[in-house]
Amino acid sequence: MKRKIDAFLLEWKSKKDHLPLVIKGARQVGKTYSIENFAKSNYQNFIEINFATHEEFLTIFNDGYEIDHILKNISLIRPDYQFKKGNTLIFFDEIQLCSKGMASLKQFKIDGRFDVICSGSLMGINYNEIELNSVGYKEDYDMYSMDFEEFLWALNYSNEQITDILNHMIHLTPFSDLEMKIYKNIFLDYLIVGGMPAIVLKYIENKNFSGILSMQRQLLKDYEEDITKYTHGIKRKKILNVNKHIPYFLSKENKRYQITKITKNARNRDYIGTFEWLSNAGIINICYCLNELTLPLIGNYDLVKYKVYFGDIGLFIAALDDEAQDDLRKNKNFNIFKGAIYENIASETLIKEGYKLFYYSDDHSQLEMDFFIRNKENLIPIEIKAKDGATASLNNLIKKEKYKEIQFGIKFADKNIGFNGKIYTFPYFTLFLLKQFIKNLDDKK
Repeated sequence: MKRKIDAFLLEWKSKKDHLPLVIKGARQVGKTYSIENFAKSNYQNFIEINFATHEEFLTIFNDGYEIDHILKNISLIRPDYQFKKGNTLIFFDEIQLCSKGMASLKQFKIDGRFDVICSGSLMGINYNEIELNSVGYKEDYDMYSMDFEEFLWALNYSNEQITDILNHMIHLTPFSDLEMKIYKNIFLDYLIVGGMPAIVLKYIENKNFSGILSMQRQLLKDYEEDITKYTHGIKRKKILNVNKHIPYFLSKENKRYQITKITKNARNRDYIGTFEWLSNAGIINICYCLNELTLPLIGNYDLVKYKVYFGDIGLFIAALDDEAQDDLRKNKNFNIFKGAIYENIASETLIKEGYKLFYYSDDHSQLEMDFFIRNKENLIPIEIKAKDGATASLNNLIKKEKYKEIQFGIKFADKNIGFNGKIYTFPYFTLFLLKQFIKNLDDKK
């Protein structure tokens, strides 16, 4: 299946002085498959070293980081591997199991004879420590599960059809009834299936949801096994506890994650690093509450006020109780989780588009907003409407003189395209085009 990383890898290779590449992402988002396809189409020699399935490769750095020593040790294990200068890609897979592999990137860059890609979730290694040894000698790329555009590609929708969706947004042209019906139904399927490539492929092959839930729940179990494998003692218990309670808080009205409610006498300071660990593993996305409704966004948020979302919408739905599953899959009825599901897909889409996650909630002024992004000059509120109701907070943010940097807002809902001069309204299925829409607004200025 076509992935966005395909174009990135070609661009990376075409750079005259490209750095070793580190591709990070959660389990089963398609990292290895994409790298293998790229390598086989673009290199004469492909050296694939998987530290999980072939533990003997963990010893190839025992003689130090001189490249010829590393190649000699690889050849002792795999004498069939051939190394040709300028036309060989060395792929270190499951790099989280071999910190020395990460540390070797500096020497590979200095040597310059071979291209190197590393892949892994970076669980279980001190990435900050590795960073000190390889800063300036590597490029990072975060890979995620398939977004809705990739899902459309998998269903054989063309780039021209996707551009047409964007043009509807840019020109504020409502979709036809047929367009709304078809894209809405595909998007609802995407919410249930999620973006894990193997699960998407199963859905496409079967043309239904058969077998998908068991695959998703197995992946959730695999995540728990990873947590158990790469953490120890009290830290392991805390991470598992935090991960288990995410659906509980998303079902609440304000969805804020509150440590004090997950176990007796729990305090935020006791869980420092827990959420970051899950985030770095690609399992969750964290959305912080802004302190002030002003730019800049970075540094302007409360570290102990946050919401936590699943990294993949299909896994969130799979984590719900058995009673909800039949209704979800047969009738696409999201019940009490409707608001959480649409917020989760919005958070996931924003992350995949390169945004950080921020929200705002003020009990005194009763102002609440689901997300905030920015363009060159403006702070932009993003409202995700599960129900077709009033947008009091969005209207107040735009109208009040004190919020000078908020000039307009965007609402995503189960509605067609609209614009009242200050608020843009778009259907949910256009979320993946938000960044391109904002760029078009900037280009018009």
